Amino acid sequence: MEGNRKATALTASLLGIGFMAAIDEIVFHQVLAWHHFVETDNSALALASDGLLHSLELIALVSGAAIMLRLHEVGRQARGYRGAGFLLGLGGFQLFDGIVDHKILGLHQVRYVDNLWLYDLGWNAAGLMLLMIGYALLRRAQRGEALSQRDTTTR
Repeated sequence: MEGNRKATALTASLLGIGFMAAIDEIVFHQVLAWHHFVETDNSALALASDGLLHSLELIALVSGAAIMLRLHEVGRQARGYRGAGFLLGLGGFQLFDGIVDHKILGLHQVRYVDNLWLYDLGWNAAGLMLLMIGYALLRRAQRGEALSQRDTTTR
């Protein structure tokens, strides 16, 4: 039975999004205390916004894990698409956060310092790098499938 490429990649992306949100929430919001999801003078609102992000991250992780386990149970995980989707989710979240949340919506900055552009550059470059690696893995999985199909039709 052939795996479901789209479901595998999308579910792995959901896991990647949840995982990167968890890293952001734990490392940058809690451990380093660089920012809240919504920066405001009202500390209760800032903490509540972090709680909302944490809740959404947990929903993404639990949902993604349940769907991925179900795909595994029914033998529908597509080989090569889990890692690609996971990295696309990681990078997509990072880049979305860096461009939309930080710059367009202005919800918060990476860190409140004088040379903010260095942090923005590092943040967005990391997201872009993850996206590029995920895309390369996705293309590799697609090429591997094409070669496999060609081999079975020539036999």
